[in-house]
Amino acid sequence: MEAYLEEMREAQRARGPATILAIGTANPPNCIYQSDFTDYYFRVTNNDHLTHLKAKLKRICEKSMIRKRHIFLTEETLKENPNMITLAEPPLNVCQDILIEEVPKLGEKAASKAIKEWGRPKSDITHLIFCSILGVDAPGADYKLAKLLNLNPSVKRFMLYHQGRFAGGTMLRLAKDFAENNARARVLVVCSEMTLVLFRRPCET
Repeated sequence: MEAYLEEMREAQRARGPATILAIGTANPPNCIYQSDFTDYYFRVTNNDHLTHLKAKLKRICEKSMIRKRHIFLTEETLKENPNMITLAEPPLNVCQDILIEEVPKLGEKAASKAIKEWGRPKSDITHLIFCSILGVDAPGADYKLAKLLNLNPSVKRFMLYHQGRFAGGTMLRLAKDFAENNARARVLVVCSEMTLVLFRRPCET
């Protein structure tokens, strides 16, 4: 009996180690060069009069070695939702609504690039692992991404929320386990992050 179970288990396992077959990346559409960020930030928050803070941020930006920033927020979005730049009214509901909608869309852009590079049909994907620190919803971003990609409904989905920046490593570890312990497994790993809730006007205190 033990030999039979071991033989059955060996038949279920993959042959060889897990391998990364393709990588895709995507950024939010709004790109701001670091040299312009200080003027942009103080303009959209209506705080150009805080010249001492503006000069401080400019020095930080110059020394940061960052060349450009990709952000989702636009000036139009901030004008439509002025509480997103106040300190007195946390805009959690507004940010949550945006994140629920946009986090899966950003993940879809990156995943589509990876799938294209992989060169195999999406129907071959057996597992989907998705992580995001924000935008918690039910059904989750993994379900919405599967719908956006038109994946097979039988795909085994795993969603990780609120795991912070180390979640990427956790996802790769999970993907390795799935790939090596399931014959013919093809695992799609997607991480999509937007830090909308951190955007505020400058504070003098």
